[in-house]
Amino acid sequence: MSSASLENAFAVLRENDRGTYTVPTKGLYPFQWNWDSCLTALGLAAISQDRAWTEIETLFEHQWPDGMVPQIVFHVPSDTYFPGPDIWQTNRPTPTSGITQPAVAGFAVRRLFDRAQDRHTDRAMAETRSRALLHKIDAWHAWFYRNRDPHGEGLVAILHPWEAGRDNSVDWDEALAQVPTSGITPYRRRDTDHANPAHRPTDAQYDAFVWLVEHFRRLGWDNSLLHDASPFRVVDPAFNAILIRSCADLAAVAEALGEKTLAQRNRAWAQRSLDALDALWHVSSQRYQGFNRATGERIDSRSIGGLLPILAAIPPARAAAIAGQIAAMGEQMHFLVPSHDPGAPGYEAQRYWRGPIWLITNFLIENGLRQAGQTEVADRIVRSSLDLIEKSGFAEYYEPQTGAALGGGRFTWTAAMVIEFLTRR
Repeated sequence: MSSASLENAFAVLRENDRGTYTVPTKGLYPFQWNWDSCLTALGLAAISQDRAWTEIETLFEHQWPDGMVPQIVFHVPSDTYFPGPDIWQTNRPTPTSGITQPAVAGFAVRRLFDRAQDRHTDRAMAETRSRALLHKIDAWHAWFYRNRDPHGEGLVAILHPWEAGRDNSVDWDEALAQVPTSGITPYRRRDTDHANPAHRPTDAQYDAFVWLVEHFRRLGWDNSLLHDASPFRVVDPAFNAILIRSCADLAAVAEALGEKTLAQRNRAWAQRSLDALDALWHVSSQRYQGFNRATGERIDSRSIGGLLPILAAIPPARAAAIAGQIAAMGEQMHFLVPSHDPGAPGYEAQRYWRGPIWLITNFLIENGLRQAGQTEVADRIVRSSLDLIEKSGFAEYYEPQTGAALGGGRFTWTAAMVIEFLTRR
């Protein structure tokens, strides 16, 4: 890939930069998203260390008093996205959504912190700014275990598919079918104004999404109540693995800064959850599978959610099995890694998280594979990711066989992940 491609990735970040935060892409997503920003900060660091830290700090300025970091911060009004602040009604000083997203902040902060150690000026900045973020991220981790694992099982639940970031994954089909949709306020979707409806979640899924929002709103967004009151309570292995890794990474930064108590607390959370994650391993499919806490049933799905636990320190044999699953998909598909196994029920090559490739999950899986010593498959994912950019530009997501661009264009975190792949090389 040429240096021009790297410069183009920088240009995408600049286009979507709003001064103290980035938007995923103009029009389709005009606000600040939680895990988008944390991972986009990694790409921003190649432009400016200061700007990278600011991205995460801006997000945490809108942390709720109970510790939750919201999925969306509505910094400025826009009518191009649904649901907006008028639907959420969370009554925050700056409007936010009322749910959260994957806890990648600790992971991102450690990467920024570690990279800054080679230069004195960057190191001083990293120590000052990570120290200020440590306790905020720790409070978010504590919020998860207090509110999303209220019965002390060791794993947290998501209460809305949007929290996982994989909105319409096959993983949620059975749990979403248990969500009533009668009585919801009539609404008009905005996402299909900007993207092909055939590439987006269905109207039936959106009805369930909206019902959950209205249900939580009726409960006053009281996080001490929402878990047990929600008909959708899913223990997602990917979501938990990201939290496990974030706890472990935050602990490493805390230890470097002499914050021993905070480090010990996060190490303990990570180990406890890693031990509990073991129960989600599914031998016959050789991947992790989710658990519907509302019904007590295992979720029989072959989505990317079962592969993403490679990001945590899972046993080597399981890391090797996940690498083998990805390699096997690479024999069927021209590009990696599809968000659902192409040989499994529910696969749709062009519909959002039911088949298409996302560079953000490629990055997280590649990171985990490399950490586990599975470098051959990790290298294949990097090559595939860069080939997609060469073929179809900085799209939101991609068709796995043809590499065709899908969803929004000039997408921020896609560009950030390309910067990660290229500058690290």
